[in-house]
Amino acid sequence: MPLAPETLRVLGALADPTRVALLGALAGRASGVVALSRELPITRQGTAKHLAVLEAAGLVEPRRVGREALFEVRTGPLQRAVEEMASAVSQWDGQLELLKEAAERPDG
Repeated sequence: MPLAPETLRVLGALADPTRVALLGALAGRASGVVALSRELPITRQGTAKHLAVLEAAGLVEPRRVGREALFEVRTGPLQRAVEEMASAVSQWDGQLELLKEAAERPDG
């Protein structure tokens, strides 16, 4: 069963440790690029690029406050990706169990 494009985008976004750190820094609070770049060892430009990837995956959402964009975590896409992967694992486990049973049959 192939994974949905949305799930693949989420997984791709989470494949980078800096983006995972950004999500951690945003946990429970909105923050802007400048503040986030002070917390992590990357430039403002690097922070903005990583946030753009997270936004494209639906994992963060910017909210304008004056001239600044504050980013907030969106958990929906991650939850859907986890549910889809859990379903895939369940299906793979079922297929592996059938294969094991077939291999263990005396006539197999």
